[in-house]
Amino acid sequence: MKNKNNYDYLLADLTKLNGVGKKTMEILKKKKVNNIFDLLWRLPKSYTDRTLVSKICDLQIGVIQTIRIVPLKYQFPRVRNLPNRVNCIDETGTIDCIFFNSHEGYVRKILPLNEEITISGKISNYKGRYQITNPTYISQDSSLIENIDNKYSLTEGITEKTYNKIINQILKNLPILTEWHDKDILKTFNNESWNEFIIKLHDPKNIENFKSDFYKRLAYDEILASFLVNSEIRKKIKKIKKVSKNFSGNAHNNIISKLDFTLTSDQKISLNDINKDLNSKSKMFRLLQGDVGSGKTIVALISSLSVVTSGFQVALMAPTEILARQHYSLAKELFPKNIKFELLSSKSENSEKKRIVKGLENNEIQMVFGTHAIFQKKIIFANLGYIIIDEQHKFGVRQRKLLSDKGGDNCDVLLMSATPIPRTLTMSVYGDMDVSIIKEKPSNRKEVKTYSKLENKIDDVINFVKKEIKEGNQIFWVCPLIEESKKLDHQSSITKYKFLNEIFPNKVALLHGKIDNEEKEEILNKFLNKKYSILVSTTIIEVGIDFPNANVIIIENANKFGLSQLHQLRGRVGRGTKQASCILMFKSNLSVNAKKRINILKNSNDGFEISEEDMKLRGFGDLLGFKQSGIKNFRLADPIQNEDLFLMAEKQIKKIELENIDIKKYKALLKLYDQADIINDMV
Repeated sequence: MKNKNNYDYLLADLTKLNGVGKKTMEILKKKKVNNIFDLLWRLPKSYTDRTLVSKICDLQIGVIQTIRIVPLKYQFPRVRNLPNRVNCIDETGTIDCIFFNSHEGYVRKILPLNEEITISGKISNYKGRYQITNPTYISQDSSLIENIDNKYSLTEGITEKTYNKIINQILKNLPILTEWHDKDILKTFNNESWNEFIIKLHDPKNIENFKSDFYKRLAYDEILASFLVNSEIRKKIKKIKKVSKNFSGNAHNNIISKLDFTLTSDQKISLNDINKDLNSKSKMFRLLQGDVGSGKTIVALISSLSVVTSGFQVALMAPTEILARQHYSLAKELFPKNIKFELLSSKSENSEKKRIVKGLENNEIQMVFGTHAIFQKKIIFANLGYIIIDEQHKFGVRQRKLLSDKGGDNCDVLLMSATPIPRTLTMSVYGDMDVSIIKEKPSNRKEVKTYSKLENKIDDVINFVKKEIKEGNQIFWVCPLIEESKKLDHQSSITKYKFLNEIFPNKVALLHGKIDNEEKEEILNKFLNKKYSILVSTTIIEVGIDFPNANVIIIENANKFGLSQLHQLRGRVGRGTKQASCILMFKSNLSVNAKKRINILKNSNDGFEISEEDMKLRGFGDLLGFKQSGIKNFRLADPIQNEDLFLMAEKQIKKIELENIDIKKYKALLKLYDQADIINDMV
């Protein structure tokens, strides 16, 4: 009888398996297969049917076939590098088995003369004779060969035969796990067990059967495991009791009255969500998610002022110094003169830095703007009550929780992200947080007009740029590569810079990833101060920097970018009141998908709609930023295809939270899906 509840077997080292030595284990680890459980999710892509036995006279060239033959004669050449050959027959014809780099003794052992042998392999033809070269499937016991073998996406160094042996061994030894789901959940998936469904997952008849009960149940398992962790972290944070921030609406109204636009209803709702959290006795852990140019920063600054007036300090962290400076400059315009706030910059003199550090420690400075440096150990806040992190969609669950802890119990946390993502993905990526969404754009902002242009129409684009520069506008010109590549037919930023500099001498700047941070900041500042008319750049400009005078963005090889990335780039223009334009340039030989992407972008300025379409076209793992974020991709679940399962898991989590159900029953689930450590470490 199989060992019940022994999920330790599934989490065991790969060397526990027969046939897996150190070399095979190292090969698998390169494919991020670290234990037996990981191997279960390397799914078959197709299969080879070796059950159909053919006669030699019916063989097809280039096809894998199974035959029963009788070896008649060995041909072992005495000349080096020539293969060993065995002449074989059945009642309908002849075939040669060819062996390169094989010893005579080995060939005699596996193909004894005048015995019936079953072999399987790809059939070829040489000088009018059938042959099979280095057949791996050879046996006198036909039952060992006449099977259906799965084909997996293999890594170099592991044969299909070895891989199938390993997988079949695991499936035979699967432990029987106590079911973690309630009866009503199991009923949805036809009441079969986890073990039965895992076996079905590897059944060749079920390859890519994504709509089946077994596939959906296993996808639901990993969604629920992820949601359980998020729920536990949320509950833990809600349990932290803090001193509430007491403030009136006067501070708000002072800022709002200074704005030359009225807040959108989404901004007002988000501000209300944040204020409720700040006023409550439970710690805030909230994401403010908004489309590019939707006005998240104003909401964050208004809430900051409230926290400052209630006697607490505020820290606003941005990914780059120029973005931190931009937020600081906006605060200068909006905040009353009696509020003491500073910018902590790497460019600040040492004496200035010391003054700011001291001011934070003795509570003379009420708010600080800066990059991640503001959270260095040496910086001590007297009474930090609010942390705002801008554009940090690359933070994972663990990093966010550590950040929340750093501020102490009385410190509320707001993360801002200008990467609109579909709701199902938000539930997965930011499920540990409360979420406020700003979709509307301020009424004074005009939608960016988007055009597509063939590359051979470059002269038209240049004439348009000349006209824009004459009117005092600035232009972003984006290229995918830093230097020319022989493999990829893209225009590089360096080549484009040289080309444009000849047409617009001394008016063009170049920015790319190989330029150091200090020089980048200097170039961006000069562009911001209108020292240049054109900024040629790689995609590093996509972070939310505000250039109100930049009215045109030209994106070369637009078909090579994802939709969400194109939308983020387009969001760099149209930040002022003038009409802005985005020109997507491409070659004539576009793929169907590339044409779809360009048309979607031309017809929509809604980042949430665009990200939904992007996810349908490319898959959620490729959405802007998330592949590099350390956020674990689901093995089976897909936020677009399995939307119903995400909503079902969300409903189940609400039930668990409402009824205060002990999550011990999900111990095996959390352990298997690599979530238990997060809960143990953090909750």
